[in-house]
Amino acid sequence: MADQHNPLPRAEVRIDLDAVKHNVELLTRLAGHSGAQTMAVVKADGYGHGAVAVGNAALAAGASWLGVAAVDEALALRAAGIQARIFCWLHTVDDNFGPAVAAGIHLSVSSLRQLWAVNSAARAVGQEARVHLKIDTGLTRGGCQPADWPALVEAAAAAHEEGTVEIAAVWSHLANADDVGHVSMDMQAGRLDDAYKIALDAGLRPIRHLANSAATLSRPDLHFDLVRPGIAVYGLNPLPTPFDLRPAMSFRSSVSLARRVPAGESVSYGHTWTAENDTTLALVPVGYADGVPRSLSGNMDVWLGGARRPVVGRVCMDQVVVDCGDDPIADGDEVLLFGPGEHGEPTVREWADKVGTIDYEIVTGMYRPRVRRSYVGGSG
Repeated sequence: MADQHNPLPRAEVRIDLDAVKHNVELLTRLAGHSGAQTMAVVKADGYGHGAVAVGNAALAAGASWLGVAAVDEALALRAAGIQARIFCWLHTVDDNFGPAVAAGIHLSVSSLRQLWAVNSAARAVGQEARVHLKIDTGLTRGGCQPADWPALVEAAAAAHEEGTVEIAAVWSHLANADDVGHVSMDMQAGRLDDAYKIALDAGLRPIRHLANSAATLSRPDLHFDLVRPGIAVYGLNPLPTPFDLRPAMSFRSSVSLARRVPAGESVSYGHTWTAENDTTLALVPVGYADGVPRSLSGNMDVWLGGARRPVVGRVCMDQVVVDCGDDPIADGDEVLLFGPGEHGEPTVREWADKVGTIDYEIVTGMYRPRVRRSYVGGSG
């Protein structure tokens, strides 16, 4: 139970920066065996873990790049004092590339329109833009279609010759890396190689990058010059094969009210659960507004008082109810909704499996106004 000087949170995600460092050291070591550098992906505010804190921890652990989706995310890292190389790849038609070029952000380009926009921004700020040309190798989201690639490379080579654009890389993204041995991976690598040769024939000398977390862990032949792990940085494994990754996020709350109720009493909306015996119920002030999926109603546990205990009744917007039987539970006791799993507590992966999603969605969904974020380890 917390004292008045160290109150437990109503809702808190705690980020272990030492776990982040451990994971990045592992990933960097694997990449290093292939001669590749490591880009730690910190988009979506570091997958809900905090982009600045995770970025600094990753760089301290050996990463030499950071990756984000949006220009604003890249500029926020610069504003926080991070001077490492930052790559940004997902643009809107209205993005102003001038501040990104001036800040030395590496920008992905998938079309002539994007190339012209970046080139114009470079001229306007009087600074060379650093560009990574993206080829669509089979994911069929962003990226230049192979039929349009020669024209994009020709225009990029002209801008490079002009001195307004540095073509730093040719890159793509894998569709099925989490399915080890999927035939599309070799197909995509071959298409990247074809695109890369066209860039070389145009006189460009870019690096190549393709590997995400899963390929970083399982396909050293696809590491090329740079790997881009995302989810593995946070200790979540995209593969069925075990790796020494340490989950960085824990979700905590505390008991707001513990009370005995007699047999026959039903709990919460719809009375979906009824006590078969006299029992102690603990009210925990977190719900689906705080990241607890409502679909976990009747199908989740928490760690409370040294044991896993079931949540009974429906997950509400602001609260859940935990059945503690006859064990002594008091107001203010800590509740761990998920953690690394080292002591038997629920994990992010358990939540994801139960609701039919991926752990990415759970952790990124924890960035919410009522959920406090704190750090341990590292420089946190």
